[in-house]
This record gives sequence, structure tokens and C-alpha cells, in this order.
Amino acid sequence: MPQTITLRLLPREAADAKHYTALAARRLGIAEQQVALVRVVKRSIDARQRQPWVNLTLELYIDQESQPEPIHFDYPSVVGKSEVVVVGSGPAGLFAALRLIELGLKPILLERGREVSARKVDIACINRGGEVNPDSNYAFGEGGAGTFSDGKLFTRSKKRGDYNRALQTLVFHGANPEILYEAHPHIGTDKLPYIIRNICRTITACGGEVLFERRVTDFILRDGVMRGVVCGDERIEGAAVVLATGHSARDIYYKLHERGIRLEAKALAMGVRIEHPQALIDQIQYHQPERGEYLPAASYSLVSQEKGRGVYSFCMCPGGFIVPAMTDASQSVVNGMSPSGRTSPYANSGLVTEVRLSDFAFLEPQWGPLAGLKYQEMLEEAARREGGDGQVAPAQRVADFVAGRASRSLPATSYIPGITPSRLDRWMPNFMAEGLRMGLTTFGRRMRGFVTNEAIVAGVESRTSTPVRIPRDAETLMHPEVEGLFPTGEGAGYAGGIISAGLDGERIAEAVARYVKPR
Repeated sequence: MPQTITLRLLPREAADAKHYTALAARRLGIAEQQVALVRVVKRSIDARQRQPWVNLTLELYIDQESQPEPIHFDYPSVVGKSEVVVVGSGPAGLFAALRLIELGLKPILLERGREVSARKVDIACINRGGEVNPDSNYAFGEGGAGTFSDGKLFTRSKKRGDYNRALQTLVFHGANPEILYEAHPHIGTDKLPYIIRNICRTITACGGEVLFERRVTDFILRDGVMRGVVCGDERIEGAAVVLATGHSARDIYYKLHERGIRLEAKALAMGVRIEHPQALIDQIQYHQPERGEYLPAASYSLVSQEKGRGVYSFCMCPGGFIVPAMTDASQSVVNGMSPSGRTSPYANSGLVTEVRLSDFAFLEPQWGPLAGLKYQEMLEEAARREGGDGQVAPAQRVADFVAGRASRSLPATSYIPGITPSRLDRWMPNFMAEGLRMGLTTFGRRMRGFVTNEAIVAGVESRTSTPVRIPRDAETLMHPEVEGLFPTGEGAGYAGGIISAGLDGERIAEAVARYVKPR
């Protein structure tokens, strides 16, 4: 058995494998020459004091002791097996497809967008202020919204499934093994496309199918049973349908509603994306003028209650970029991403406030369970009118926003299409603007220097989650009124990130396997 030890080290020491190996051996009373392998099993940064420390948990393997095997998954061939239609190639759809293969079922994975290489061209067009392809953008295409993101691998719920196994699945498909032990693991937008492509290759190598540019336009329902989907002139049927469309596939909600399939309105959160110079966040969090070469770009996580409403940071991207996340040219939507090295001079985060069912109840008589969806669209369209053409985003200096005054100019930004001065509180719902203003005041007291005119808030951050839930039975995980329909992931209202969506997809695949009789 390996021996385990936790060391508290200076950042420079934690970066030196020779140093911490020798120190660990001495602490355990082992000669350094006896150590055959040192494996990091957990790494976290403690920056609560003036001097940041790194907590490093190590496993030491001694000579002649059996060492851990490399991560490996054996996926069987599913050629000729029962077919299951999986709609959407985001984390929920990909993990569902992999698990279906393990359980002896053949996934037919449908993606409305294009492959990663073609998708990059469409995204570059959006960044230049060009045309928005509604089926190929930051939200749609191979890998879904997770492909071009920071790739944070954090979930608050450990009850959804095997968290470590999900990380191992990503490592098997090309992710850096560091994600297995980092306290806050992430992959990076520069690495994710390669990993997503490898997952799709695994699916096809096992006999599954991955079909691009297949936007679902209707459902095949016979006698209350979901038999498949329609993609334009093409009908694709299977023993069950896994719906993993993500939170931006609004046409799917409209089509489900039109077909009389029950949906439920759901509360959500919306707000802005806030961006600071990364050096400023480093100074605040590390309590020193510069972070140096041994500490990563600093992050933060903030939450407060303001007049009974939650206000919080969301999807924080240190060393990252703000990106245009709209799926329609009539909208202005912003999101964030960062590369694996987190090397950008900017730090950004969603800054959102709770949106309750009562806030959009006035739309319910006309839109029923889609009232929140229409409310979301209204805010995105208002932001577009304020920003103007070419995906330019309305923005305001943070201190000006808190003080309720206009910004005459704006600082440099990572947002490539550009920003333009706007009084955000003039076009946002009052509760949202006021909640964000009070939240920022609270956060400024906790992080001195956070409320500054060196930073901006840009609008609108609206795709934090879906305002619609597709219900499912607690035991079968099927839609309670439509046999064979298995909603999953963020788009169904049951997840909130790469790992939680992936784990939910695996759970749904297991439910499908209980429902479908394999052949």
C-alpha cells in the first residue's frame, strides 16, 4: 500500500517535485532512493493569510510495490444492438452515449450544429461581428456549450453519480491528469475540442453513430410512446429518446409545448458579466503586489442575500475572455471562457441575481410554462437594442453602475466584438439592477478594490440555466406522460455544469437500459 502524507508548502516549493519528494520521504522516515513513484492526489491553495500556501497530498510508492495502472476504459462493440436516439452532443449527451455503449446499447447521437473544426469558423465570424449561425455558435455544435468554455469540472452535488469516474473518463479521452487532484479542476477552451473529438471517436469506433447538422424539427409519437425524432425530411427512430439539448435549444421547448408534452416553468438567475484586470484580482486574493510565477491566476466565489434575493458570482473565468453567446442575431448574450493556462490579462465572471416565477407571472396567461423563456428573450433583445449591431455589448464601469451614473468612456476589454457605454439600470428590470447594485456593494466590502472603475459590467448574462423544466418520473426518470422520453442535463432542468450534466446523462443511460430490452 502507498504511504500518504500532506505537506504545507510555499508555492515555489510545491512546484518543485524533487523538493517535495525529498521532504515527504524524510517526514515518513523513508530513504529518498526507496521512492519509486510520487503521485499527487490533491492540491489546493490557502490564500487566507498574507502568505499563500499550497496544501499538497501525496502518495509515495516504494520499490517493489505495485503501482497504479493507467486509466483505461473498455467500451464494447454495439454493432447490431438496440438503438437509442440521443439528441444533443453536450456533456449530458456524450456521457449518456458512452454509458449506453457500456450497457450494450447503440447510441445514435444527433447534433444540430457542426463538427468542431467547422464550428470554429462560425464562432470566428460571430467574434468579428458577422452573421450568427443559429445552429453553429458558442452554444450549438460538437460538444455543445461546454466545448468553448473554461471547462470547470465542479459539481456541488456528489449524489448524482461517480464524480471521480467522470474525471477519469475525461483523462482517458485526453484531459490533463491534473484534473484528478486539483481542488478546482478545469480543462480550458484550448484543450476541450480535442477531448470532445476523442469522445465522439470512441462512440463511432464502438459502432455508435454521431450525426451532425441534424436539428430536431418534430417528434415521432405513437400511442403516447416516443419512438424517435424528425430532422427536416429525415425520420430517426429508436427504442427510446434521450433529450439532452442544452439550455439554449428554445425551439425544442416550443415544439414540445406545441405537441402537448407537459413542461414546467422554472426559476432561474440572470444579470451581467463582470470583468476586472486579472492583476487586480490577484492582488486582492493573494495579498501581494504580484502573484509571481508559482501561483495560478486568482479566482473568487461570491454570494450574498439582498432583500431576500440571492446575488452571486457564477462561472468565474480567471485569465479568460468574455464571449458572445447569442444563438440569434436579435439577442445580446455574454458568457465567459478561459484557456488552460489562464493567460489572459482579464478576469471575468457571471454576476447574477435570482429571478422568481412571480417576476414573469405577467407573461403566463399567454405563454404558460414558457413564460420564463419569453422573459429571458425580452431581456436579451433589450440588451441588443442597447448594444447595437455587430454583437457589440452594452456595458458600464462597475463603480459608475453602483453609483447610478453614466460611464462616459469604457476601459479595454477582452470582448472582441466590443462594448459601448450604457446605463444598465435604465433597461434592466428594477429588481435585477438593484439586486446587482447591492450585491456589488457587499462584495466590495469583502474584497477591497472589487468595486472600481477599472472593471466593467456587460450585458446580458442570461443563459445560466433554463427557465423551463421537462418533468420526469422520480423512479423511471422518463417523462411522466410520455413513455420512452428521457430528459437529461441542463436543458431539461436537472444539471448546471459539465460534470453535473455528464453525471445526469450517465444516470439517464442506466434508466434507459432498464427500460429497453437489449438484443
